[in-house]
Amino acid sequence: MFGRLVPQYDRMNRLMTLGLDGRWRRQGARAAQPAGGRVLDLGSGTGDFAREILSAGALQVVGLDFARPMLARASAKPRLAGEARVDWVQGDALRLPFPDASFAAVTSGFLLRNLVDLESGLAEMLRVLAPGGRLVALDVTHPQPGPAGALVRLGFEQGITRLAGWLSGDREAYRYLPSSLGGFPSAPELAGMLEELGAHDVLYRRLGLGNVALHLARRS
Repeated sequence: MFGRLVPQYDRMNRLMTLGLDGRWRRQGARAAQPAGGRVLDLGSGTGDFAREILSAGALQVVGLDFARPMLARASAKPRLAGEARVDWVQGDALRLPFPDASFAAVTSGFLLRNLVDLESGLAEMLRVLAPGGRLVALDVTHPQPGPAGALVRLGFEQGITRLAGWLSGDREAYRYLPSSLGGFPSAPELAGMLEELGAHDVLYRRLGLGNVALHLARRS
């Protein structure tokens, strides 16, 4: 499905976030504090997060994604094409092909909801982090309870994703987006999972209208 979405992927991201997704990735890249370090970007997709991490001063970025067509698009993008500081790897976020403590930071943008085993994915992210390394995860989340949150949820499920499906010509793919939140933990529950796995200094910020969250954590 993600390989099929490549031609429209960036344009639909801009549409669904009203152009804010770039700002959110820049916030995530700064929070990773990548200057001079080696960073793993999981679910790297078309490379927008990797590009922001490079701009924030990373020594090297490894962009890993399950879908080869996504990586092909990323490697051809301006400021990424021919960039010696970036390595593109096709792989599984649940079985990372890297030794323990390999990276100064691990980032992910809109990946976690797609993992078939979220706890294992988070544990892998922490495993490959060096002591003191930072985990940064940006993803859609459940709006807060109450009338305002219900309105945001309705707009997301019945408005934005339906419009994206119609404009992209792939309604099935964009019906998947709201359904992927079905079994996904809330923002505070996700923070609790990270703490149970041994992460320290765990916090999160709600972004947009509250239906996106940026989670931050550190490996001791």
